[in-house]
Amino acid sequence: MWVMTNIKESAHPVRLYSYAPGRGNQYARQLLGGFTGYLCTDDYAGYNKLDKIKRCLCWAHVRRRFKEAIAVKNKSSGQTPAETGFNYCNALFKWERKFEDMTPGERKKARLEHQRPVLDAFWLWVEENIAKTKPKSKLGQALAYAKHNRAYLETYLLDGNCAISNNIVENSIRPFAIGRKNWLMAGSPRGADASACIYSLIETAKANGLDPFKYLQCLLMLIPGSNFQTSENTMN
Repeated sequence: MWVMTNIKESAHPVRLYSYAPGRGNQYARQLLGGFTGYLCTDDYAGYNKLDKIKRCLCWAHVRRRFKEAIAVKNKSSGQTPAETGFNYCNALFKWERKFEDMTPGERKKARLEHQRPVLDAFWLWVEENIAKTKPKSKLGQALAYAKHNRAYLETYLLDGNCAISNNIVENSIRPFAIGRKNWLMAGSPRGADASACIYSLIETAKANGLDPFKYLQCLLMLIPGSNFQTSENTMN
């Protein structure tokens, strides 16, 4: 199940679910063919084959890797390298919360002023620590992940509309990820498509502050007398 959203600041939030038989890059091209602009995702390489997009990678994924690398320790032993990486990420998110009510132009300027120094210090710290860290350790993997994706992780600085993370999508996929444990199978591709349609309606309604039950009730009352493909209501 593929999930797409528009940006947080959109006047009308959209949560679009789409079923595909797999996770190959051909399905990404089918879903996003013709799209131009910035795309905030995880580090899945399949998105690299999309034309005319600028990829932004999610800093929440970087932070999560450093958090997972933090081992239980004695309180008096000082800050571990994993905690240092985690705190760098937290510093970026702390600034980001302060920029929430800014215009895109103001946000871009503020990011360059306040987050650019944090990023410069972080990348210097990564270079200093990656050579002396075991590559297969969780910390080593977190450092390598950040270094390998540095260019994409800094794309969000180019436009104030870009998000620093794809948490909106993460939160949107969570109900599906939890629910599928109950039903296990969709039954057929058509069943999966129907599930994607229902999830799109429900989650988009919730994102717009609507009561999902009342929203569906309204749709089911209006659709039979409407040309829903052109949004023209033909009811008397």
